[in-house]
Amino acid sequence: MNSELKKQLRSKAHALKPVIITGQAGISPALLNEINIALDHHELIKVRVNAEDREQRLEMGNTLCAETGAELIQSIGHIMTLYRKNPDKP
Repeated sequence: MNSELKKQLRSKAHALKPVIITGQAGISPALLNEINIALDHHELIKVRVNAEDREQRLEMGNTLCAETGAELIQSIGHIMTLYRKNPDKP
């Protein structure tokens, strides 16, 4: 993904609210399923990661991207923006 596309996606994501919020259980199969559904429907989503420190948030973000096939567009504090192109959408 080139930097111009990431810049456009960050701009689009600015007005979005988090559609997924991780809970105490962390990354569970149910959470991954919900993220996959949201990515299929919206392509660009925000996820609120409730982790204590920066390293945990980074690790969770990397895990979410690896498990869902999404790309991390931006991470600010507890909010991560994920993108995955839906090949079925025009």
